[in-house]
Amino acid sequence: MDQKIRVTAVSYLNTKPLLYGLVHHPIAEQIELSLNIPSVCAQKLRDDEVDLALMPVAGIPDLDSAQIVSDYCIGTVGAVQTVCIYSEQPIEHIKRIYLDYHSRTSVALTRLLAKEYWQIEPVFLNAEPGYIDQIKGDTAGLVIGDRTIGLDKRFPYVYDLGEIWMKHTTLPFVFAAWVSNKPLPSAFLTAFNEALAQGLDHIPQLIYLLPNSMENPFDLEAYFTKHISYELDNAKKQALKRFLDTITEKSKPAYRFSVVQ
Repeated sequence: MDQKIRVTAVSYLNTKPLLYGLVHHPIAEQIELSLNIPSVCAQKLRDDEVDLALMPVAGIPDLDSAQIVSDYCIGTVGAVQTVCIYSEQPIEHIKRIYLDYHSRTSVALTRLLAKEYWQIEPVFLNAEPGYIDQIKGDTAGLVIGDRTIGLDKRFPYVYDLGEIWMKHTTLPFVFAAWVSNKPLPSAFLTAFNEALAQGLDHIPQLIYLLPNSMENPFDLEAYFTKHISYELDNAKKQALKRFLDTITEKSKPAYRFSVVQ
């Protein structure tokens, strides 16, 4: 392959097994890899700065012809542990919720659950750096990714969005998927999937390589094997369709996305 495939991926802890596979597989010679927060991954794909992105699924309706090209994703079956609303008061007493600016998927899921599950109408605030310190009283905050580690000890009320979504729908959830906005060679996609599978197979070795804070120790094995569910199976595809059908504005043209087999 003369020209490398431009790939961007989420830079969070939950992506490390997938990245491990990509950098230790021969596919590494075929890709140009960059790491970003989820919202930037989606923006790069929209702007044609990359060919393939591990991006928040809420951005799929913005693409002209989105194709989910991998058997793997960032998903969960129940509690995800790193996508949570934190507060000092019970959710029914909350008047305002800061929305983490890193990912539209988690923001859309928060709005959906507030309306359909908790049946509350808080004021949603656009979060800025440092907003976690503003979570107090009747103001809660959505926090995602590695910044959530240790926050369960800081705030008395923690609402895990993966867990709440499953209570609401009985379905798993997909936070991010490997998406392309153009056809990619089938041989490349086969090798790409093989690389991701290889990374997941090496989770036990990867755990020993990742740093772990002594102040806020984090159970990496439980996180990678129980809280994050990487296989994009039929139940997750069903959940993804339900989520996108719910959050897509009725005034917009019907979005299109396909799953490449």
